[in-house]
Amino acid sequence: MMSGAGLPAAWPERIRALARGELAPVVPRRAATVLLLRDTAPGGGPAVHMLRRRASMAFAAGAYAFPGGGVDPRDERPVRWAGPALDDWAGLLGVGPAAAQAVVCAAVRETFEESGVLLAGPDEESVVADTTGEDWEADRAALVAHDLAFADFLARRGLVLRTDLLRPCARWITPEFEERRYDTWFFLAVLPAGQRTRDVSGEADRTAWLRPAEAVAGYDRGDLMMLPPTIAVLRDLLPYDSADEAMAAGSARDLTPVIATATVDASGEIVLTWPGHDEFTRVAPGGEGR
Repeated sequence: MMSGAGLPAAWPERIRALARGELAPVVPRRAATVLLLRDTAPGGGPAVHMLRRRASMAFAAGAYAFPGGGVDPRDERPVRWAGPALDDWAGLLGVGPAAAQAVVCAAVRETFEESGVLLAGPDEESVVADTTGEDWEADRAALVAHDLAFADFLARRGLVLRTDLLRPCARWITPEFEERRYDTWFFLAVLPAGQRTRDVSGEADRTAWLRPAEAVAGYDRGDLMMLPPTIAVLRDLLPYDSADEAMAAGSARDLTPVIATATVDASGEIVLTWPGHDEFTRVAPGGEGR
């Protein structure tokens, strides 16, 4: 997505229109995504579960990403909760308690919908051991179709949401000039014992477990397409030798939102930057689309 030298075709004129005051930014939709981690062979470091979005998708087609998606208004419904108190999550995520619950619930719900992995259990110290049965699949499909609210799913099965298994690691907001905008929180989680990922996402045409160094190398070669937040959080994982080490470090990560800024000079030249991420800086020459 951003591995080429230029900008997506629609961006320059939208950026210039925004600078002229002719474009009203779309309000970003809250979203959550989860980097599921598991350890590889001794010394091999952790691997992360990734999906390749179908070429037919309207947003980020063909890009590698993590399980995730937008918040459902019903994600604010009360659920049995294990882990940090809701007020603590609100302070950590920088939003009110209701929004914090919705973001955390969306993270767990979307992970189940897109990978079959469920961060919930019968009590505060356990996790569901297997979600591959036909009854689980029926519930997963109902969640995807919005026929079942996540709170109702958990209540019917007597499950506790294991928020203590999540570690927030980043927050990125889609630039103001984009047509589709998301305010996305990124979380880390270790694949629960006994569970396995499944290729069930209707939005993906490939799934893979990749070591961060492997995924980063593929991006740098131009073989793997990724949006800036995806490659940025993968680079952040490079120093860690295990999933637990990455989780422990996640608690200290800066959750200041990252959002691109664009400047337009008198000639119409655009300089697009992401604060703290110089590798994504892009320049579009002036004289076009003005």
